[in-house]
Amino acid sequence: MTIAGQVAQCLANIESAAANLKSFSLQTQDQQAKQMFQQLSQTMDQSAQQLKGRMDYIMQQEPQYSQEIQGTYGMQSGTPGTGGQKPKRDKGPTSY
Repeated sequence: MTIAGQVAQCLANIESAAANLKSFSLQTQDQQAKQMFQQLSQTMDQSAQQLKGRMDYIMQQEPQYSQEIQGTYGMQSGTPGTGGQKPKRDKGPTSY
């Protein structure tokens, strides 16, 4: 896997972790835990934004990786992310 693929996978993992933390925050009754989960999810969201910027850069510099990234993260037209939607997972080869 190329660095582009690794960054895309890392980004998907970070977004998944942020979603889990937000869920934990909603589920707990403990106010200290709720605040901690919210802070951690915000930190994850900030990290995801930084990685999205890096993905933009990678795609500008190395557009040949776009197909690999699309399979890992659901990239389209060189724009990282899915607008808050869950990342698409590679379902294997697709014939058209």
